[in-house]
Amino acid sequence: MLLTRIIPCLLLEGQGLVKTIKFKNPTYIGDPINAVKIFNEKESDELLVLDISNPKKFSGINFELISNIAEECFMPFSYGGGITELGQIEKLLRLGVEKVVLNSITKKDPEFINKASIAFGGSTIIVSIDVKKRLFNKYGVFVKGGRSYTGFNALDHAVNAEEQGAGELIITSMERDGTMQGYDLDLIKLITGLVSIPVIASGGAGEIKDFDLAINEAHASAAAAGSIFVYHGRKKAVLINYPTTEELEPYFT
Repeated sequence: MLLTRIIPCLLLEGQGLVKTIKFKNPTYIGDPINAVKIFNEKESDELLVLDISNPKKFSGINFELISNIAEECFMPFSYGGGITELGQIEKLLRLGVEKVVLNSITKKDPEFINKASIAFGGSTIIVSIDVKKRLFNKYGVFVKGGRSYTGFNALDHAVNAEEQGAGELIITSMERDGTMQGYDLDLIKLITGLVSIPVIASGGAGEIKDFDLAINEAHASAAAAGSIFVYHGRKKAVLINYPTTEELEPYFT
């Protein structure tokens, strides 16, 4: 039995799945329902779905699509993107979403994490922190799909999210996103050293060894990834895949 979670992260734009590199140039990779069916067959630990549609084009949470994904998904399923109201969280949970992911709203309404955790329980609330290095190697927090710098420091934001009742954090290195060059282990290690809630490493996985380093060296509780699960080979042919238990067991048992 594996002792950790390896989580495919699917990015939605409109009705389709896309993949980005450094949060830019989303490339269409296929139908989300088809991807979910394959991850079911591969017995993925969990599934993370984030809607990264440009805020200027975003017409609201696509509850119909989320409902269809939840009905098809045989594993725990978390959703983030466009959440600004407690009523939206309630509806998502009714549809079958297990956890919700908060991001941009944490800048607009700093108390929203606390409100959501009180209303639905901290174990339901994941705070996603998108991070890029700023001057003097300080880690800055960005929102709105990486388009807007908040002025927050990632380490302070992580601690604040825990204090407000978040049950889990996703820490994504914007500079590593889609590069398949490995996680920002320094960033993950800094944050896992500051908080006691689970931290999911995200941004940069290119091989199973990267999961190992994030979890066993940087002390993340789980590892999320996109490119490694949707691409195959040097030319990045689209192929939905997930490592077998036999491939993961040497690292995580």
